[in-house]
Amino acid sequence: QVQLVESGGGLVQPGGYLNLSCAVSGSSFRPSHMGWYRQVPGKQRELVAIINSRHGTNYVDSVRGRFTIVRDVANNTVELHMHNLKPEDTAVYYCNTYDVRSRASSWGQGIQVTVSS
Repeated sequence: QVQLVESGGGLVQPGGYLNLSCAVSGSSFRPSHMGWYRQVPGKQRELVAIINSRHGTNYVDSVRGRFTIVRDVANNTVELHMHNLKPEDTAVYYCNTYDVRSRASSWGQGIQVTVSS
């Protein structure tokens, strides 16, 4: 069974930096897409950043230029490097894998990121 394990969240001051990591275990399959979503209470989960198997990336406008998504295909991991964090980045962040061909999708358990002084 595929498992996604996230790490690296926590509390940081505005302007600070955090690096989220997600490791895929339980399968040697490499999905076409890996991404990060986030959710705050009372709002829908939103896509933050996504990367495909060719390392093509896309970001939500609010993080473009501040966040970088990086994928290690060989080790089946994905990271989200978050710079110049703002209070509005506070959310639970979820790792996701999606494969276009099989339409299989998996989610991590979520990890809290809090940006506050």
